[in-house]
Order: sequence, then structure tokens, then C-alpha cells
Amino acid sequence: MTNTKFVVRVSRSGAVASRYIRRMDCIPILMTTDPKLALQMGKLTAEDAVRAIQSSRCTAELVPVAIRVRAVAVA
Repeated sequence: MTNTKFVVRVSRSGAVASRYIRRMDCIPILMTTDPKLALQMGKLTAEDAVRAIQSSRCTAELVPVAIRVRAVAVA
């Protein structure tokens, strides 16, 4: 069973590599270039993050990520 989560990729004009949001609970928002370290969030939270980061110098976009969910047996 898979679940879809989202990461936010931020591209700045003139930057070589895209960056991903790593943490949002602090100011400034922590970023990383490693997509494996990116914060995986629900669609509504990711859309809020995109709106908060969007500016004339950077472009933020949602990137869907398939997450495998393990079933837990209840005895």
C-alpha cells in the first residue's frame, strides 16, 4: 500500500541546484540540496509552504513522493 506525500522544491534564479525544505518550524526555514532529507508533508501543508516561500527571486513547486505504508497486525 502506498501513500502520496509532497516535498517542496525551491529554485532560485541564478542558483545551480534546486533546494528542498528540510524544516519549517524555525525562522528562517532550513533548506537542503538532498531530496532524501526533505520534509515530507501532506498536500495542504505543502501548498501553504509554497505560498509562504513564493517571491520574485524564487519559484517553489510541489513534488509528489510515493511512501510505502506497512500494515500493522493488531492482535
